[in-house]
Amino acid sequence: MRSPLPLACRPLGLLNAIQPAGSSYITSRLYSSGSEGHRPLPLAGVTVVSLEQAIAAPFCTRQLADLGARVIKIERPGVGDFARQYDTRVSGLASHFVWTNRSKESLALDLKDEKDHAVLMKLLGKADVLVQNLAPGASARLGLSHENLKRNHPGLIVCDISGYGQNGPYMKKKAYDLLIQSEAGMLSVTGTGKEPAKVGISIADIAAGMYAYSNILSALLQRGKDGLGCQIDISMLESMVEWMGFPMYYAFEGAPGPVPAGASHAAIYPYGPFETGDGQSVMLGIQNEREWQNFCTKVLSQPDLATDSRFSSNSLRAQNRDALKDTIHDVFSKFTAEETITRLEEASIANANVNDMQNVWEHAQLKARDRWTQVQTPAGVVPALLPPGSTKSADRGGYSAKMGPIPKVGEHNEAILAELGLA
Repeated sequence: MRSPLPLACRPLGLLNAIQPAGSSYITSRLYSSGSEGHRPLPLAGVTVVSLEQAIAAPFCTRQLADLGARVIKIERPGVGDFARQYDTRVSGLASHFVWTNRSKESLALDLKDEKDHAVLMKLLGKADVLVQNLAPGASARLGLSHENLKRNHPGLIVCDISGYGQNGPYMKKKAYDLLIQSEAGMLSVTGTGKEPAKVGISIADIAAGMYAYSNILSALLQRGKDGLGCQIDISMLESMVEWMGFPMYYAFEGAPGPVPAGASHAAIYPYGPFETGDGQSVMLGIQNEREWQNFCTKVLSQPDLATDSRFSSNSLRAQNRDALKDTIHDVFSKFTAEETITRLEEASIANANVNDMQNVWEHAQLKARDRWTQVQTPAGVVPALLPPGSTKSADRGGYSAKMGPIPKVGEHNEAILAELGLA
């Protein structure tokens, strides 16, 4: 017999869009999550249950947790999310795991065990959102498809994240970040032309995680209008191909695609890194002819170069980039990186330092904007960057993002089972 539609899922307008599907302590205890002088966080009261591993789903649910959602992370007893073992760089903890799992509760369940599976199903009766990125078909075999769950939980939002989507010839194909980068054509536009290069971060996972996050927010708003949950089908391939829009249109109707250009831009020049006299590099970008003239006159001190027939348009500069690169390096070799950036600033030419990770930790702009805080981990306190876009100004109706601890495997079993009335 179907349960009645949860009160907060009934179509009472946008005000109710993100109210919890259950009315018990398991969700209501987060309503007071606003700090003194701030409004409660936008997702306070929303409960997310996530069968997650690696990066895509954990990255998605961490965004939800940052906004105040209660995220209950289902992990395998003992070992937990396999991303916990990727490395030991953060005081013995894995760098990926620390990045994507703050502010979550860990519930260790063996879902092949009948009693543990029953715990999960009872927990879903209190949840607003189920997120999963298990192996293809695994969640359906566990009875966790939206089709199966909606009979008893019509307001539940189910977000499935996979490599290739829930249907199609690639549905069951294993998918890791590098493999998706390759399938989506990313490797055809990276590297130097001699050898492709993967993007140095898990960009396909991040893309899928962010589309899952934004789709879940949209589904919560929609539920506030019609009272119904839905299924969200997020494909890493489709997320990555969406980000490949420029090179795809550049290669429209069989035209050659962008030529891999290392750290330089494939179609705009000069746009990329250039070495300076102290062995460092600076990054610069010329976007229009006015900037090109300023660059030639004020930075290179060669005003005639602006009208040189080889370089008089962006297309020509891109075609003759090797000759222009030699000219730029000849000038830059007389200056340090700091002096070069000063010249570029005075000419209003866009530029940047070529930073390594230690430079980013110490970045003056992040410090000036007070973007760093701390989070607790099983290995002690570590620094953490506040989520982009979070606000802290109470007089503007702002809020402070939730920056809770990173859990141990199964750390919250006892508390969650007690809330569910289970031993």
